Amino acid sequence: MPFVPENPSLIDYFSFAFANLHRDRKKGGAPHKPILLLAILHEYKQGRIQDNRIFITPELTHSFSVYWNKLVTSEHDQKFALPFFHLTGEKGSWWRLIPNVGCELWIENAGSMRSFGNLSTAVCYAEIDQNLAFLLLNNDSRDILKGVLLKTYFPKNHLENPSGLYDSYIHDLKNEMKEMPGSYKAKLLNLKAHLNPETYQVEIYNRGAIFRREIVKLYDETCCISGIRVSAPFAITMVDACHIIPFSHSFDNSLINGIALCPNLHRAFDRGLIAVDDNYEVILSESFKENTASEYSFSKIEGKTILLPLDKDFFPSIEALAWHRSNTFRK
Repeated sequence: MPFVPENPSLIDYFSFAFANLHRDRKKGGAPHKPILLLAILHEYKQGRIQDNRIFITPELTHSFSVYWNKLVTSEHDQKFALPFFHLTGEKGSWWRLIPNVGCELWIENAGSMRSFGNLSTAVCYAEIDQNLAFLLLNNDSRDILKGVLLKTYFPKNHLENPSGLYDSYIHDLKNEMKEMPGSYKAKLLNLKAHLNPETYQVEIYNRGAIFRREIVKLYDETCCISGIRVSAPFAITMVDACHIIPFSHSFDNSLINGIALCPNLHRAFDRGLIAVDDNYEVILSESFKENTASEYSFSKIEGKTILLPLDKDFFPSIEALAWHRSNTFRK
């Protein structure tokens, strides 16, 4: 049976909103907002968005890129950050940005949100109207809104093979991280040399996001030192993906350059208060003092063997751990 919302005017309201997006009219009209909305509709269809929160994910940015390449024929530059920010200006306020802590004022400055790097740093997610999310979670109403976008903004462009949006992009990113560090770094430097700055920022962000996912998965969402693990029916994890050699120094997102740590131990590792030796045992710096009587004192973890992935191929690199002891650890 066709979808009939409890309030039939909802589909009419958002059909009108989608057909009358506020856009720059130069070059035939900016395609950024309708392309982003098409990508979001696709992510709902695939089940990767399941509520009214729109996170910036590798899947969403890739869907945006694929739809752009399939439908946009004008001379506009492909920029993900522009529509993600400027949808906040649509009538009805059905799109609003939720900032990361400390970035509340930052997202109020449109000029600072023009680059993907700034957007992904400042914004936690976009929150859409609950009524719109209700429509997007339903196949029939989602198809209606998709039809509105295509008919309004791309009437002459035929969308072929929409089910083939993914190709092997995410799969390839995961496989890259299984390569040796030198090979991985060479690929990133090649991307930097051949991509424009905006596209390169997106690619670096996507690889970082996949790195975080894969490291957390390798360690079963468990801090490799404390053993802390939280499972919940909602999106929450108590561990971070920690680079052993900082990415800014090494350009290395290979999985052997990562370990899973809870936030406090991640901070301690990055600041050189703790390290891991060649036997995968924790060592403590002598450069700080603490309350050793505390149940949570770092002294309790000294000499502890870290938890390791089941697959030995993904054990932390001994060379990377040695680099950390030589360059970050405070002896």
